[in-house]
Amino acid sequence: MMERLLLKYGDAIDVVYAHNADIAIGAIQAIEAFGFRPGHDMKIISIDATNKAFECNPLLGPQIMQASKELVAGKEIPMKITTSEETFKKEEARQEMRKKTILIIMTNSKV
Repeated sequence: MMERLLLKYGDAIDVVYAHNADIAIGAIQAIEAFGFRPGHDMKIISIDATNKAFECNPLLGPQIMQASKELVAGKEIPMKITTSEETFKKEEARQEMRKKTILIIMTNSKV
């Protein structure tokens, strides 16, 4: 996936969001293979949710969006953002997700 995005958008990509460490590692490998420097040419935002039994709290979205907006605005953001999490049962997560509309758009003026 990252390779296709790099072929299409190249250096127009500023930020890559990965929902878990495995996806982030794959994206980093593709970015490096294209001659870019992860963390310099493209910022990487990753949330580790590789555990099969538990997923990330769906309420992380607002924190991610706030950090993304600050990063795009040129502000420094912490290397690690810790959030309090609870265990969500499937139905609780479904109800919370219905309350939220999260739209992530990758854009750049070069595109």
